[in-house]
Amino acid sequence: MIKFLSIRWNVDPVIFHIGSTEIRYYSLIFVAAFILGMYIFANMLKRENKDPKLLEKAFYTIFFSTLIGARLGHCLFYEGAYFIAHPIEIFWPIKDGKWIGYHGLASHGAAIGILIGLYIYSRKNKLSYLWTLDRIVITVALAGFFIRMGNLMNSEIYGHETNLPWGFIFARAGETATKHPTQLYEALSYLAIFVILYFMYFKLKSGTPNGVIFGVFLILLFTTRLLIEFIKEPQVDNEYIWGLNIGQRLSIPFIIAGFIVLWYVYWKKKKDADKIANTQKVTGKK
Repeated sequence: MIKFLSIRWNVDPVIFHIGSTEIRYYSLIFVAAFILGMYIFANMLKRENKDPKLLEKAFYTIFFSTLIGARLGHCLFYEGAYFIAHPIEIFWPIKDGKWIGYHGLASHGAAIGILIGLYIYSRKNKLSYLWTLDRIVITVALAGFFIRMGNLMNSEIYGHETNLPWGFIFARAGETATKHPTQLYEALSYLAIFVILYFMYFKLKSGTPNGVIFGVFLILLFTTRLLIEFIKEPQVDNEYIWGLNIGQRLSIPFIIAGFIVLWYVYWKKKKDADKIANTQKVTGKK
């Protein structure tokens, strides 16, 4: 039975066709996320008098790291057995001579890809790895907002049944019951995280050691992901262990890593301060 206040969601994910090629909301939103993210990063570089060429290098690094990491993450984390047996379909999805398309991108895989890509980027450009991460994760949080909005337009990655008045009936996915719009929950959460990190950078950065924004990002974003997964429909069959699905189990190491980063940053700050104090004590300077 359809609730009076529930929302019937039946948006066509395809905006228009160019020949046999589909132009989807998700694709345009994905591109918009990168463009806006690079615009924000460009302003950061300008604000800190950094080489503008770092922007172009960062764009290609993040773009390819995201796509490769997200694709590999889905194939290995969620459907490992199948793709190990059919490795060519990971990046060339053709079956029985027919193009079957890319089905699945994993945010945890994208996170790992970006971390590896930015490490190489930082080394090549002689930048502090934590300095780079602090700035890029701000744009990543905003990109997360856009990507989840793209998932909404695709009528995918939604939640369990709900009696709440803002529940969605995802008609295009064949649903007749009212479901949690978990895409919106995540999107709005990521937007809030972006605002928090943006504030930390522009208002608190002078007194904030490198790595703090990155640590806060890991804790907030992946805690959000872990909690929302409790009301989200499983993406693959038999993915639950100890009551946690694959997305939740993958989120836990990132949350722990966030706390470790914050501990390390403030431990190092204290150690450096003690070293300066001891040097001043020895030399008699204040």
